[in-house]
Amino acid sequence: MPRVALVGAGRMGRGLAHVFAWGGWQVDLLDAKPRDVAAAATLLADAEAEVARTLNLMAEFGQCEPDAVAGLQGRISYRALDDLPDATARADLVMEGVPETRDAKAEALSLISVHAGAETIIASTTSTMLSTELAAHVTAPERFLNAHWLNPAYLIPLVEVSPHDGTAPEVRDRLLGWLRDIGKVPVVCKASPGFIVPRIQALAMNEAARMVEEGVASAEDMDTAIRAGFGPRFAVLGLVEFIDWGGVDILHHASRYLTETTGQDRFRAPDIVGKKMAQGATGLHAGRGFHDYADVDREAYQRDRIRDFVDVLGQRGLLVPPKV
Repeated sequence: MPRVALVGAGRMGRGLAHVFAWGGWQVDLLDAKPRDVAAAATLLADAEAEVARTLNLMAEFGQCEPDAVAGLQGRISYRALDDLPDATARADLVMEGVPETRDAKAEALSLISVHAGAETIIASTTSTMLSTELAAHVTAPERFLNAHWLNPAYLIPLVEVSPHDGTAPEVRDRLLGWLRDIGKVPVVCKASPGFIVPRIQALAMNEAARMVEEGVASAEDMDTAIRAGFGPRFAVLGLVEFIDWGGVDILHHASRYLTETTGQDRFRAPDIVGKKMAQGATGLHAGRGFHDYADVDREAYQRDRIRDFVDVLGQRGLLVPPKV
């Protein structure tokens, strides 16, 4: 089996221990802090109990046989900081998951760099910092990049992989291959604040909170609107795909209206929307928008997406049968 060393036994490390054991890897989950023997034993016992709980939940939900849990848990070793040199030296992949402070990241990555093998890939899991900043703390930084997981990591398929300019392409590609092999859906993005999902998420959550603050709707009705509308829609269509689906022109005019009526510049469409309008690239109905539909059977594509909507809405109990 390939082997991963997870440095940091908090929430992220525990989620990744589940993920990699599930995906067929040998796992060393390492406490990243110096502690006395008793304190380290307590922390690692808590980590082991939590991973066992999430594995058993998956069995309870029919994702594996109950008697498989012990074997999956057996792939994970729970280790104190003293074991870090040995664990990182023999790992194919080391993932740093220490608290989100520059000092903690710098210390952990420097220590990992000393002991990791020359061919070992080193990845941070930071949700806030950039690989371009953190690469300075890694010797042979061509083997380093960031992999941002969405919590709960053992459930959410997406992993946002963010190389820095010096990351070797083969390192990026090898990590992408490993992630796909364990059932994840990796995407590549530049080292940019917020990556992809957190950046979109911050805007959406702040706008929801703002509307509650303004009395536009209650918190309960806001959440109902998301669960019955926004959520199912974007479980099927990507955000950019939806621009094409509805029409770039719809976004163009809606953005202008919201900007004018609210007086808030945050609703202004980016320049690329105006450029698409000028080019006539107004979406699916025009044959091109943000995506190119020249070689797409548009009728079949729309039918497939409608079927996906039916599946998602039906699973959530949001479709009702006709009254006959």
